[in-house]
Order: sequence, then C-alpha cells, then structure tokens
Amino acid sequence: MEPISDHLQEDLRILFVGYNPSVRSGETGHHYANPNNRFYRILFQAGLTPRLYKPQEDGDLLKLGYGFTNIVARPSLTAAEITSEEYREGRLILKEKIKAYRPSIVCFVGKGVYEQYSGRRGMSWGTQQDPMVEGVIDYVCPSSSGLVRMKLEEMVAIYSGIKKCIGTELGNG
Repeated sequence: MEPISDHLQEDLRILFVGYNPSVRSGETGHHYANPNNRFYRILFQAGLTPRLYKPQEDGDLLKLGYGFTNIVARPSLTAAEITSEEYREGRLILKEKIKAYRPSIVCFVGKGVYEQYSGRRGMSWGTQQDPMVEGVIDYVCPSSSGLVRMKLEEMVAIYSGIKKCIGTELGNG
C-alpha cells in the first residue's frame, strides 16, 4: 500500500503529525480516514474548524493554514507495526519538513509520536519546553484513533489549548 500525500505549505498555522496512515487512509488517500477516528470531530468541537470536515476534505484545511504529515509514511493497521528503523528515518525526515515549512505550531497527534520524534519521555499534554526546531511550538495531544480510550471531552479540552498558543480563534480565518 502506498503512502498518502502530505498536505504542506509555508506559513502553516498548525502542522498535524500522526504516527502513520491507517489502512483506510492508505486506501482512500486521505488523512484520518478510518471511520472510528475522531480527529475531525475533535477539531470542530475544540473550535479549531468552523464546521465539521470529512476526511475527503483534508486538502481544504490548507485554506485554514492546517497541514498534515506523519512520522512514518507507510500505512498499517496499528502503530505497533512501525519498526524502530522506520521511526529513526521518519524522525529525520519530519525534522527537515518542520525546518523547511516552519509552521507556527506542530501538533503531535499522540504522545508516542512526540516521544519518537524528540527522544523525550514523560511529557504532559500541551506545549512542550525546548522545542525541537527553534521558533516552532511543539504541542502534544492525544491520538484521535478509535483505539484510544480517553473520553472525547478530555481530548477536546486538550486540543482546545492550541488556540491559546496562537492567541486567536483559529477556525475563523
């Protein structure tokens, strides 16, 4: 199964970084396409989008200044299938993307994604001290996968904190 395309451009407000695409995303070519994934619902309820988007509209989020990539490009059933070599390679590629595109915020969709990227452990949700790329905010959120058992309301509260980093209502511009 082929990797799905990143959605990147310069001056992104937020770059969302996942583990890797789901099999469903690999089949459809769209980010967070698994019907059990709560990503778009979380963004809407957190006030980050003006309406509820569908996975097939992922490219439209570039107009809001939101981009998408993954630490590993290969689709899989679960993140547990990702090899340490894939993470090592993905970490370097991701850091280069962040340096090249310079988003205001990099939102890691899962603590494990940030752990693999940064090599750090034991972080809390939200803004991280000492970002990996100077001048870019590292923000850690829970994975939106349906496999995660955190309550939707808790996830929405964590994602809502992104708005404070920018100091504006992101979904309105």
